[in-house]
Amino acid sequence: MNNHLQNNSIKISTFKAWFKAAAIYNLVWGSYVVFLPSSYFELIGMPPPSYLAIWQVVGMCILVYAPGYWWASKDPIRFRHYIVIGLLGKMLGPVGFLWSAYQGLLPIEFGLTLLLNDLIWWPVFILFLRQMAIQQGGWLKLVKGE
Repeated sequence: MNNHLQNNSIKISTFKAWFKAAAIYNLVWGSYVVFLPSSYFELIGMPPPSYLAIWQVVGMCILVYAPGYWWASKDPIRFRHYIVIGLLGKMLGPVGFLWSAYQGLLPIEFGLTLLLNDLIWWPVFILFLRQMAIQQGGWLKLVKGE
């Protein structure tokens, strides 16, 4: 695979900057959740759950994405599959929240996390992966790791 994006595509430096921002964001947000687990609940006016350790595990999962995004910021084409995994997580998070909110398990206010954790990243992740899919000959080849 060529180690550059096609001429009519968004410049690789733009994606590098976004992936670096995603790495830093995940490092900060994940650390916040791990080390100050009840503070987000206080911020949105929701009583913290009695199982804060599970919320801290969520923070650890968020932290795990940070190095992947950092590596992708250094060489987006080589580490493109980390962005596939990242986008999958950023799509499943809102689905899980909507299901929980629909069942009355989480208040809508809890969904504020979706704005910065997930939704803001969708456009750039999707644009990047679209360009990678075009370069690789299709989405199936991209997700198969070819």
